[in-house]
Amino acid sequence: MSQEELFENSGQCGGGVNADKRNKSFLGLIATGVVGGSLVALYAVAAPFVAPALRKVCLPFVPATPAQVQNVLQALRARSGTLVDIGSGDGRIVIAAAKHGFQASGFELNPWLVWYSRYKAWRAGVHRSTSFHISDLWKASFAPYSNVVIFGVPQMMDQLELKLSSELPVTAKVVACRFPFPTWIPECTEGEGIDTVWVYDARTFKTNLHQGVARNTLIEKQNKPDSCS
Repeated sequence: MSQEELFENSGQCGGGVNADKRNKSFLGLIATGVVGGSLVALYAVAAPFVAPALRKVCLPFVPATPAQVQNVLQALRARSGTLVDIGSGDGRIVIAAAKHGFQASGFELNPWLVWYSRYKAWRAGVHRSTSFHISDLWKASFAPYSNVVIFGVPQMMDQLELKLSSELPVTAKVVACRFPFPTWIPECTEGEGIDTVWVYDARTFKTNLHQGVARNTLIEKQNKPDSCS
């Protein structure tokens, strides 16, 4: 083999190696892009669900059971007007209330759940009597509402007492699910166990707040609240 042929063959081998390196580098960039894009998409979906858990006082999304929804409606069966569900989740309370004649709204921090709630309301045919808002409950005003539903956690209930006492009209009713308010005296309850709901009259808790009456001084004067039925 001549020196020229040997040189040409060496050049061809080197070119093949360089091409393999370029191909591997290109595939590596594609793989990196795919993984990076997947992580961004995962964060976009998961962040609204994870973020509330990082807050000082969080209101996690735990769907209401059918019994809880029914107990809320039963507790408010003689009521009408505007209703707000604080931490409305997937909108099931708001939609059920709209079907029973309320002009119902939901406040929820998770945008995915708000958009899903709007879709469900449209599917149920109650989109004209419902509204869903992406909002922090501590930054929203509940003054326009005569009926309030809250699926809270113990860590937030004392702060929420003060907020609702200062904002709600005296004609309002508040329905607490899963956990009662720490100092308010319920006028009645509906259901039992984890499905229990407690009903509070704004005229009572606003008066007690102004008079500085504590739950401990009243609890001795009352028995277990009567059923709302």
